Amino acid sequence: MQCFAHFSLFCASNLRVMKKNIAIFASGSGSNAENIIRYFQKNDSVQVSLVLSNKSDAYVLERAHRLGVPSNVFPKEDWIAGDEILAILQEYRIDLVVLAGFLVRVPDLLLHAYPDKIINIHPALLPKYGGKGMYGDRVHEAVVAAGEKESGITIHYINEHYDEGNTIFQVTCPVLPTDSPDDVAKKVHALEYEHYPKIINQILSNKYYVL
Repeated sequence: MQCFAHFSLFCASNLRVMKKNIAIFASGSGSNAENIIRYFQKNDSVQVSLVLSNKSDAYVLERAHRLGVPSNVFPKEDWIAGDEILAILQEYRIDLVVLAGFLVRVPDLLLHAYPDKIINIHPALLPKYGGKGMYGDRVHEAVVAAGEKESGITIHYINEHYDEGNTIFQVTCPVLPTDSPDDVAKKVHALEYEHYPKIINQILSNKYYVL
């Protein structure tokens, strides 16, 4: 019986190493993060292994705790230097970093350590309505104010500049003349929940292309 227990522990440890590991960076509520975690809970080859935030009161930490995913918070200075962040990513054998409502610039140290391994989702059709300070409701308000007939999401790699990394995937939704920013936000969120986990899975399965 004791031998069987040791064997089971050995198998579980090796299974963790064999799986592809995702780290999610998030600053806020974490609805996208929870959706991604749940998507991969029954996946045999991919798992969300870590959630990191820059805010100690971010609700994403509660979501991670409830779903059994380890989480940690790092202060501003650590997000500037990056060495503490890199150490924990290496400890958890992270293969892909996923930004989900993360409002801090990713340090250059991580960009160099994870080339083409850090992705973000933007709630508009880049290059429109991107750049520093363009996130969340600000984006949807700008889309409506400009009279756009469509919006959508852009999933892209990140680089040293806000929202300028190579595009991986885009999908659109209509914007009606009667739509408010909240109406657009609901349509965009639906696209995020539907497509972000699928694209993450395709990236880790090497079944994707850059637009």
